[in-house]
Amino acid sequence: MLEKALTRRQLLGAAALFSVIPRHVLGGTGRRAPSDVLTRGTIGTGGMGMGHVQANQEGRAYVQLAVCDVDKNHLAAAVKKAGAGCEGYTDFRRILERKDIDIIHCGTPPHWHPLVTILSAQAGKDIYCEKPMTRFIREGQAVIDAVQRYGRVVQHNTYGRGGWERFRKLVASGILGTPLTVYLGPATGYGFKVAAWSGMRHQEPQPVPAQLDYDLWLGPAPFKPYHPHRVHGSFRGYWDYDGGGLTDMGQHWYDPIHYFLGKDGTGPTEIEAQAPWPAHPDATGIWGKLTFKFQDGTTVVFESGEWGERPPDDMPFIQGPKGKVYKGRRGGDETDPPGLFEAIARFADPPRLIGFDEAVRTRVNSPGSHPNAEEAHRSVSVLHLCNIAIRTGRKLKWDPVKQEFPGDEEANRFVDVPMRAPWHL
Repeated sequence: MLEKALTRRQLLGAAALFSVIPRHVLGGTGRRAPSDVLTRGTIGTGGMGMGHVQANQEGRAYVQLAVCDVDKNHLAAAVKKAGAGCEGYTDFRRILERKDIDIIHCGTPPHWHPLVTILSAQAGKDIYCEKPMTRFIREGQAVIDAVQRYGRVVQHNTYGRGGWERFRKLVASGILGTPLTVYLGPATGYGFKVAAWSGMRHQEPQPVPAQLDYDLWLGPAPFKPYHPHRVHGSFRGYWDYDGGGLTDMGQHWYDPIHYFLGKDGTGPTEIEAQAPWPAHPDATGIWGKLTFKFQDGTTVVFESGEWGERPPDDMPFIQGPKGKVYKGRRGGDETDPPGLFEAIARFADPPRLIGFDEAVRTRVNSPGSHPNAEEAHRSVSVLHLCNIAIRTGRKLKWDPVKQEFPGDEEANRFVDVPMRAPWHL
């Protein structure tokens, strides 16, 4: 039987020793009653996950009620950070059983993101999940279906869409003309950590550390012998858990692009990769250039700057037949012709972006300051498509409506990847 680090019976027994009711329990002027506090449980507390652990404040209603990690060292650090009022678990399903938790913060590796989100939605929790949203494409639609079925609010922790509203307005105005091309690479200030998050291709199996439940860490991923490089941060370099530097940084960088291009409901139709081939079946690796095109001719180019020819330094960030924007030059966004951002003042502003707490309280989740399930699924799918082009070694055609590669059995195997029993969508 899976045990809690601190049982609720123990907490209630300790509470019975006190007869004074803290003021924060009653609410009042300058205080929030517990019913106004959005309580959270954090699943996955290593690396980025620890940033989702909030320290409970003495004299205030507890916010961080539970933490979970399959590494007992990570779990102990999270319990210590959260302080009084927080329980620790090694199995995330025990957190989902609790009725006093409103929100789940998911900081696990990506191969767990969809299942944690789906099961949290089924348990009546709203979810704030780390990026990338998924490990493979079909998971995204399963998450969307669950979120809609159970009426939950979900946002994903990218760098956010705030600050990109003027680019949304610029594109919608038509001032740049069509088709548009967007460039993300060294010349426009974007890096994808391609070499940093490449996997090891030769590993000697090692004993599993005593503090780690490796079987539960793997969860739905295929069993592979333990090696420390497969877990805790460097997991990003393996197809079973993530998609290398592309998905590690890619949803941060690309999601706001997808937003301001107005592509939240669709995806590209053509994808091409310049990368060494064949790709390793287990470890992610280096790539140079990724290009994808939408049905309307809009094109996006990713350059890693880490393989192949170095891209020119004078690349515009976004360009159309009637204008260009150079991002980050001399500390600002320089346009050609000058004054393009001033010229759109007469056009309507895009809708205000909604933060996660506001979305939870109002039950309105779009348009969000961070992508909701539908938006995150579409933006991360682009990254998965690029990785599939790398792994197949050829140009691909994609149907964004049916979300499949028409007549391409090899590529479609990467869209819907089997999970290790007993886990399933």
